[in-house]
Amino acid sequence: MRLVSLLPLSIALSLSAPAAVAADRSADERAILQLEREICAAYEAEDAALVGRLLDPQFTLTASNGKVTTHADEVAELANGVTQYEVFRNHGTRLRYYGKDTAIANGVTTVKGVSEGQAFAADFQFTDTYVRGPKGWVMVASHASRLPAAAAAKP
Repeated sequence: MRLVSLLPLSIALSLSAPAAVAADRSADERAILQLEREICAAYEAEDAALVGRLLDPQFTLTASNGKVTTHADEVAELANGVTQYEVFRNHGTRLRYYGKDTAIANGVTTVKGVSEGQAFAADFQFTDTYVRGPKGWVMVASHASRLPAAAAAKP
């Protein structure tokens, strides 16, 4: 008898679960995309301190030339003015989730600026890995592959 009275509650809870997951994903997407924008803006502003706060302390970047840099390397490069960005923007970003605490962002980063006295402008296909920690989402790794000029011209 008691089992029958719990059946409507069980059905109601199971029907509301997909809506709750969708709402959580929507909030996660907004948070990750906002973090992507903040990281790009910090690079564009050459704000080494902000980049240092936004990236995970164990962050690594694998650049298109195969060089792997650390959190400390990224902060030092910005702080030393080695590279100045006029443009540093992501677009076409798509997110995938693995469990509730891991997300992968893929898209294109457009950059323009000067590095070691040489002007540059390029587009890079990126893969950013995010993990949800105690303070929210944080980028723990990134990989960038330079796109050919013909591919870069396509938005």
